[in-house]
Amino acid sequence: MIQHDVVIVGAGLAGMRSALEVCKELDVGMLTKVYPSRSHSGAAQGGIAASLGNSESDSWEEHMFDTVKGGDFLSDQDAVEEYVKAAPRVIYELEHMGCVFSRTPDGKIAQRSFGGHSKPRACFSADRTGHAILHALHEQLLKNAKSVKIYNEWYMHALIVDGDRCNGVVVSNIQSGEVEVIQAKAVVFCTGGYGRVFKITSNAFASTADGVMAAYAAGIPLEDLEFVQFHPSGLYRQGILFSEAARGEGAYLLNGNGERFMKEYAPSRMELAPRDIVARAEQSEMDAGRGVDGKDCIHLDLRHLGEARIMERLPQIRQLGIDFLGVDCVADCLPIQPTAHYSMGGIPTDLHSHVIIDAGGTRMNGFFAAGECACVSVHGGNRLGTNSLLEAVVFGERAGKSVLEYVAGIDHGNVNEGREKARVLKKFEDVFQRDGSESYNAIREEMKEVMMTHCGVFRDAEKLNVCIETLQGLQERFKKGKVTDKGKLFNTEIYEILELGNMLSIAQLIANNALQRKESRGGHFRTDYPKRDDVNFLHHSMVYGSQNGPVVKPKPVVITKHQPAERTY
Repeated sequence: MIQHDVVIVGAGLAGMRSALEVCKELDVGMLTKVYPSRSHSGAAQGGIAASLGNSESDSWEEHMFDTVKGGDFLSDQDAVEEYVKAAPRVIYELEHMGCVFSRTPDGKIAQRSFGGHSKPRACFSADRTGHAILHALHEQLLKNAKSVKIYNEWYMHALIVDGDRCNGVVVSNIQSGEVEVIQAKAVVFCTGGYGRVFKITSNAFASTADGVMAAYAAGIPLEDLEFVQFHPSGLYRQGILFSEAARGEGAYLLNGNGERFMKEYAPSRMELAPRDIVARAEQSEMDAGRGVDGKDCIHLDLRHLGEARIMERLPQIRQLGIDFLGVDCVADCLPIQPTAHYSMGGIPTDLHSHVIIDAGGTRMNGFFAAGECACVSVHGGNRLGTNSLLEAVVFGERAGKSVLEYVAGIDHGNVNEGREKARVLKKFEDVFQRDGSESYNAIREEMKEVMMTHCGVFRDAEKLNVCIETLQGLQERFKKGKVTDKGKLFNTEIYEILELGNMLSIAQLIANNALQRKESRGGHFRTDYPKRDDVNFLHHSMVYGSQNGPVVKPKPVVITKHQPAERTY
């Protein structure tokens, strides 16, 4: 049995920031399916929000209001206040750690406009901001390598829970196939989102709900799963992200008639409205037959920005267009469509990143979560661009501080190593022993298709019921899947099958939550209930497992400074 003071699952921004907070005092194990610098945080492009006011006056109060309004008043305002207040300090700390930010002519950190923000507060590194921060944190982590052991290419199967305490995780070394138990005084999940359940997504292949479903399997409820953000500018048919930074720099959105259609949907903010509004506007244009060349895409037009500005501020976007479409945005428009991008819901936590197990805030001892897998909830029904990197760093740090406080003076909890290993080995054996005929790949593709068409930008009861019924059928077919590789060494097929199991489960929970919420709010839009309903649905959705299937219960929204109001732009 492997033993550490704390084990952190996930090595993106939240995971590495948490590790940096605890590694000087504790023995840390960090587990990651990929190499840390390949974590999905590195794909973030546009920026990280903070009210520095380097281009014009700004304040944390304005940042807070924009965030609460952007989240359609479902954000917990005590959490939002804490997090926006921390933002300026976090930016300067990252700068001192070696993160290279783009600059103004007088040497200050440059800030640009982003959707839903009333002031330019996106601090950025060209259009590779996540990459720059990830590598700065990784360098700092390598400085502390003596107290942090990184388990690269290891897979987390399950939490080890004893009553109200978490005592470790069950894992596999992907290279050898060996199942191991890691005993820890505290476990921190920074496992990311679950966008891979959709056909068109900007998410990396690793975003398969492993962390949230491990928590759910351990009896922990999940919060606000129905709120999935569709980013307006995914590469047509592929979903690869073209950053909102393009619109922040002044790019236009054009329909098939060459019109800047956002004037009909958000006249005061145009292309810089929040993502949920822009994504729905695009989908509405395409559904009305005004897509480009009759296709399900619209145009992102950067031509008027000029080559010099594009190369200074948006070089990655230009290269992505050339590499994947053969389109140079200096001369031609880029075809885009809404792409599943971000999970507002996840494992419920309090302000200090402790995982909670009910609407009353009861903590699960020794279990913490931060980043996209967690729901604190600062984003409410819709996340504003550049707020996710901030959340990962702020609450990754908070998770680390909470771990230090929690583990002081306590011993490792009880772990039955044989029993915990046996549970996971049985999972493997069940898959290997199936003499099935179903293709796991076909099941995966059908899941993605039905989630995209029936639980996507627009939803209604009929579509959601079909979606749930289809997913139930796929679950039955999953039990009859055929595995072709029965070896142990680097058997990527078996891990993809386990990931598919997690994705089928989270997909059903998303669709079920969406069916239960009979209103439209943020990223969740019901065409049969097109209005926001504060009387009946101004609450979070907590989904609990039971013998009869998922049970959804309300959790109050924390409202402090800003009462719900009509959300217009």
